[in-house]
Amino acid sequence: MQKRIGFLSFGHWQPIPGSQVRTGRDALVQSVELAVAAEELGLDGAYVRVHHFARQLSSPFPLLTAMAMRTSRIEVGTGVVDMRYENPLYMAEEAAAADLLSGERLQLGVSRGSPETALRGSEAFGYVPADGDDATLAREKTALFLAAISGTTVVDADPRTTGGPAGRLAVQPQSPGLRERIWWGSGTRSTAVWTAQQGMNLMSSTLLVEDTGVPFDQLQAEQIALYRAARADAGWAHEPRVSVSRSVMPITTDLDRQYFGTGRDGGDQVGVLEGVRARFGKSYVGEPDQLAEDLAKDAAVRDADTLLLTVPNMLGVDYNAHLLETVVQHVAPAIGWVPPALR
Repeated sequence: MQKRIGFLSFGHWQPIPGSQVRTGRDALVQSVELAVAAEELGLDGAYVRVHHFARQLSSPFPLLTAMAMRTSRIEVGTGVVDMRYENPLYMAEEAAAADLLSGERLQLGVSRGSPETALRGSEAFGYVPADGDDATLAREKTALFLAAISGTTVVDADPRTTGGPAGRLAVQPQSPGLRERIWWGSGTRSTAVWTAQQGMNLMSSTLLVEDTGVPFDQLQAEQIALYRAARADAGWAHEPRVSVSRSVMPITTDLDRQYFGTGRDGGDQVGVLEGVRARFGKSYVGEPDQLAEDLAKDAAVRDADTLLLTVPNMLGVDYNAHLLETVVQHVAPAIGWVPPALR
């Protein structure tokens, strides 16, 4: 299994002391610059989080297109787009256009999304879930989006303008192959099975909204195994992909120590999210050799084909490029990653 590594930026911006990302423009421009730097370092992917009503990245398609136009090889993607806020047909047009401009490098993560700062934020966008059921709203919109990017006709033609008999129309443009590069952000084992049944790739969440008492990496590995089994049963032809995210902070300089300390984090965290007990993965902090050993033992990192490194984006492009370079040179080989030039 070819191992891919990318970065995942949460896209924060704040005009506070120490921040190198003080405005919305800073966040957008630096996201593009970090994608360029990541490609030069040999990484495989540049991914961004999407949030609304917050000082974070919120409109992914112009950003992903800009990232793609400044690079030539690296995948560009999201982790994730909250489908509750989206118009599925307009999104299908934007996604296809971004994919065509990128040379079919778009890896689009979608989901129900994480908790937002806005109360009933999707309703402000004009989308009101029936009986308050956010999950059903997100899945229904995703089904229509998947149909639209697959070329399914979605609206009646008007014979008065087409000059012929009534028929059905699909959204345009279409980007063949995009359907195989849609990921669902899954926070439970059951939604991983559902993801497999829909023929989407699995983007395992940075937290799991369930806790069985086992370590986070083992719980995530169970989720991945269930996904792969369900995917095989569903009979989808294209090869599935699975990603996990980790916070990996190598300590090699005094500045690293100033930011992150000198040793490893204490372990998993367990808390309550939206009334449900949830388990959060630990951060990996320490000397590169120790991080390489620890990540090689991480069950979910071993089982996934893609590792997304969450970056402290407000520390700026140069510092994040330094972190990524250290991981590429001293940590990534331990988990089976090979530079693109040697594949």
